[in-house]
Amino acid sequence: MQDLLSNFFHWSTLTNLIDILVVWYVIYRLIMLVRGTKAVQLLKGIFVIVVIKVVSLYLQLHTVGYLVDLVITWSVPALVIIFQPEIRRGLEHLGRGSVLPWARNDAHQAEERLVKELDKAIQYMSKRRIGALITIQQNTGLEDYIETGIPIDADVSGELLINIFIPNTPLHDGAVIIRDNRIAVAAAYLPLSESSLIPKELGTRHRAAVGISEVTDALTLVISEETGGVTITMNNHLIRDLTREDYLKLFRAQLIPKEETKRNPVANFFFDLTHKGGDKR
Repeated sequence: MQDLLSNFFHWSTLTNLIDILVVWYVIYRLIMLVRGTKAVQLLKGIFVIVVIKVVSLYLQLHTVGYLVDLVITWSVPALVIIFQPEIRRGLEHLGRGSVLPWARNDAHQAEERLVKELDKAIQYMSKRRIGALITIQQNTGLEDYIETGIPIDADVSGELLINIFIPNTPLHDGAVIIRDNRIAVAAAYLPLSESSLIPKELGTRHRAAVGISEVTDALTLVISEETGGVTITMNNHLIRDLTREDYLKLFRAQLIPKEETKRNPVANFFFDLTHKGGDKR
């Protein structure tokens, strides 16, 4: 009986731990999903409404509480409409099924293809000194900047990237933003950095690349139309005059993580738990 009770409590503790981990992971993914978007400001507004509700209950402000209840009641369908882009993007991530091994293989192939097409475009534009600015979204959302561009929503190809940045064409100015291995928009506006550490000889494209790296974790590629030099910015770092070997190595490190680092944290937990159980046996 004691062994039975011990096993029961052990299993109950384990399920509670799994329950907590899953909930925290969902909250974490939701935060990452809305980070860098206008949804953050909306969430702040929701927090203010909740604070007002709590204060009205504490101070027994019945009229205020009634009005807040009305706002909360009607806010549910409104939130579905307001957060429609974030909900759609979340369902798309879920549909890609990063937990499943065959889905991870598909994602890996897509990232390999992305690097290949970027390399093709860089080689062509660098040799001909065609200026380019390409930003690749990572964890931080770039919705605010995507909204400033012209929608493309196309597969990434070297030929398309080259065509976009041909001088004196409508989409030449501004940045191409790549999201989920697709060209989301072209001619987008990025924030310009005002850092005094940027060399004076670098132009607007480089300042925009540094600017976006200051506020997001996006990886940004710049091709200079003066020298044809390749520059990459990320996490407020500017790396200039990269060789083909250098930028390919950096792309693969940042865009094609190793399988063990790409595994979903929840999957990591179950994977480690299974292996620990196997070791005990």
